[in-house]
Parts: sequence; C-alpha cells; structure tokens
Amino acid sequence: MNNVFSNTSNLVQGVDKAFVVILSVIFFFLIGLTALLLYFIYRYNEKRHPVAVQIQGNNTLEILWTLIPLALVMGMFYFGWTGWKPLYSKPPKDSLKINVTARMWKWDFEYGNGRRMDTLYVPQGRPVTVDLQSMDVIHSFYIPAFRLKQDVVPGRKIERWFVGNSPGDYDLFCAEYCGLNHSYMYTSVKVLPPDQFDKWYSDTSAVAPVVAATPAMAGKLLVQRYGCTACHSVDGTRIIGPSYKGIFGEETTVITNGQERNLVVDENYIRRSVYEPNTDVVKGFNKGLMQTYQGQINDDDLNKIIEYIRSLK
Repeated sequence: MNNVFSNTSNLVQGVDKAFVVILSVIFFFLIGLTALLLYFIYRYNEKRHPVAVQIQGNNTLEILWTLIPLALVMGMFYFGWTGWKPLYSKPPKDSLKINVTARMWKWDFEYGNGRRMDTLYVPQGRPVTVDLQSMDVIHSFYIPAFRLKQDVVPGRKIERWFVGNSPGDYDLFCAEYCGLNHSYMYTSVKVLPPDQFDKWYSDTSAVAPVVAATPAMAGKLLVQRYGCTACHSVDGTRIIGPSYKGIFGEETTVITNGQERNLVVDENYIRRSVYEPNTDVVKGFNKGLMQTYQGQINDDDLNKIIEYIRSLK
C-alpha cells in the first residue's frame, strides 16, 4: 500500500492513507446502498406485493447494523488519528528552526544565521521546525505536496515540523482569505540536497545589510523586503494604509485615543507609526490592521526607509 503514495514529506503517508480509507468506505456504501435500493424497488414493488407484510424485528440484524458502522467509524478515526498525530508531535531536537512571519500579503522566512527570504529553503531529509506568527490577520500556512496546513493566528506563536524527502520546488499558499490581495500570498518551498543547502546557507553575502548608492535607494529595497508596499502604495493609490507618495512634510489628520488631531508627517511620526502603529491612526483607515515592527526593523534600516519616503515628495 505504501507504493501508492508519494514521498514528498513525512506527513504524506498518514494523511493519504486516511483519505483513501475514508473514500473507500464512502464509495462502498454509495455503490452498495444504491444497488440495494434499486433491487428493493424492483423486488418489492406494488405489482409484486400489493399488500405490505409486517415482519417482526430481527435482533441479530439490528446488532450487526449497529456494530459494523461502529467498527467502520472507529477504523476511519484510527487512520485519521495516525495521520494527524505526527504533525502535532514534538519536533526532533536536531531540527532546523525557521521563523515564519505572515503579513498581508507576503511570507517572510528568517533563518538562524540572520538570512531572510521570501522563499522557503529546506534541506532534504532533515526535520524542519517552522515557528509561525502573523503580523495582522489570520493566515494559513499551506504546502499541499507535504500535506501540511496550519492556521496562523495574530498574537500566537505556533510550532509545526516536517521533513522534505524529495528535492524540488513545491507550492506554498495562504489558504485563509486574508484581504484584497490574498491571491498574491504565494511562494514556494525549495527542497535542496544537503550539500547544496549547506552551501546556500553559508552564503553570508545574503545576510549583509542592504547597501545602495543612497539611503533612499536602500530604503526602497527595505520597503520591498518587509512587504510594506502590500498595504502602502508609492503612487497615491489607496490600499489598506495611506500611500507614501507626497506625504513627508505634509499635515495629516489622525485619530489618537478617539480624538482627531493634525500632525506633520516627519521622522518622529513615521518612526512612531512603525513601532506603535495603533497610536495615531490616519483618519479614514482602520485601526488594528498593522502590527508593530518593534524588534524586526532596526533604527538604521528605519532611517533608510524614512529617507525613501522623503524622496517620494
């Protein structure tokens, strides 16, 4: 039976077995009951039996049609349990830990050496633990080929693990509708042979700070890296949050503790909006959609982002 299933991850066998068992039971009863129904329609129609004959109950039959369904249901439960259990078991101690951050509408993967990617790279045959967190709304971490699906809830860190057995590229989706550009939240998992992964992982050039000809250009790269343009346009278009275009140095109306007030968009305002996004919410936009970037964006990177926003004036 194992040869029927793919071997892309350690979760496939259990999940697919449960699926096949449950589907087999469904088809058995669908075909069997349909055939029995058609037979009864033919065998006991009114022409053959104009008068219905009352019969006494059959205890043996009643016991059988109670015990057999019970056995089938418990069998399906067993296969479902064995398929579900590995996902929620404790990860091996030698697993590779990757911090996964979900935000509208982008996945961010951070490795122990400081490397951050928008594509998930994992070594073949080694357990991988993903620490999942959401910065805004509920997302769902879904790798169909691995039979792995886990909701990511704001304010909670959720740990799941898997083993990628076969090298290749696999789709990674958000399977929970998370807003206007939900369909953009798509990337891939790249399973690399151990030697290729070690070479990729040790490439420290990708961990170096963002360097560009000017701070503003570096800020543009950082805005793209952190996924800011998913909610803030740079051409004046209204999305989830205010556009960056032309706002620096201008006055804007915000809601602070339920009261309206006017503020000038300067360095301090932008810094407060990044680290305390729900303190001063621009009028006309919803509070609570943006989570704090405290601890994720350092002061040096934030200064470059400020320079980029300044340049858009």
